[in-house]
Amino acid sequence: MSDLGRVAVLYGGWSEERAVSLDSGAAVHAGLLEAGVDAVLVDTTPQRLLALGAEGFDRAFIVLHGRGGEDGHAQAALELQGIPYTGSGVAASALAMDKLRSKRVWQGAGLPTPPYRILRSAAEAQAAVEALGLPLFVKPCREGSSIGLSRVDAAADMVAAYEQARAGDPLVIAEAAVLGGEYTCAILGGTPLPLLKIEPATPFYDYEAKYTLDSTVYRVPEELGAARMAELQALCQQAFEALGCEGWGRVDFLLDAQGAPWLLEANTVPGMTSHSLVPKAAAAAGMDFPTLLRRILEHSAELRR
Repeated sequence: MSDLGRVAVLYGGWSEERAVSLDSGAAVHAGLLEAGVDAVLVDTTPQRLLALGAEGFDRAFIVLHGRGGEDGHAQAALELQGIPYTGSGVAASALAMDKLRSKRVWQGAGLPTPPYRILRSAAEAQAAVEALGLPLFVKPCREGSSIGLSRVDAAADMVAAYEQARAGDPLVIAEAAVLGGEYTCAILGGTPLPLLKIEPATPFYDYEAKYTLDSTVYRVPEELGAARMAELQALCQQAFEALGCEGWGRVDFLLDAQGAPWLLEANTVPGMTSHSLVPKAAAAAGMDFPTLLRRILEHSAELRR
């Protein structure tokens, strides 16, 4: 790993996901040190981000979740300074962060994603109920970690859900609920890791289920069979690459009651906390956390030599 030099672990940041990023960054830093990497934690601000080149860093491990870190801004700042970094490039990061435009790309590629409507007003929010039916989900397009997300089961709650989502992002969508199991597929260096099925104790996989509860169950869905799991891994890899994503990341999807898949979103800087999915998928593939981190860094070197 000596050829990778001094690595800045970019964490914290200024998005709504700062608290999760602080946990992820601390875990990544500890794991890199265990792997023998010269890693330094950097609690990132825009000013600090633009000074990394002058500070003598050779590479950046991005663990900045949400806006500013996952949406192409940090990637662009690093490219301007000639600093190689982990994960997807500027355009793919921006595209994957935007749920609306991700869905449009997938639709154009003939990939399945739940029906949706763009919401620009309370009237459009109410009209979406008739168009999509209930239940449905209302989402800010450029937030992660289920921030601002609501499940709507009654038409009377639709406007409040829209206002909550709009508080975080003026771009809001309503998405038809797919009633079935929730799954995720991590991608590492162009290779899918084992699928995980997510079984939250809460009504849906919300912020609490993701980060604070120990009751959410994550498991490899062996009941699907090896052939079906391979098909779904290939679909997720296709969805990841359709957005131009590289290096590492995660694609989330649902299986409906008939077993048909529906793509939800791609994550280009997934969480790396004790509750996070990519480390669990790597463990299912027989890969410990320091090895996973080393592989992510190695791929950053391959992508941006």
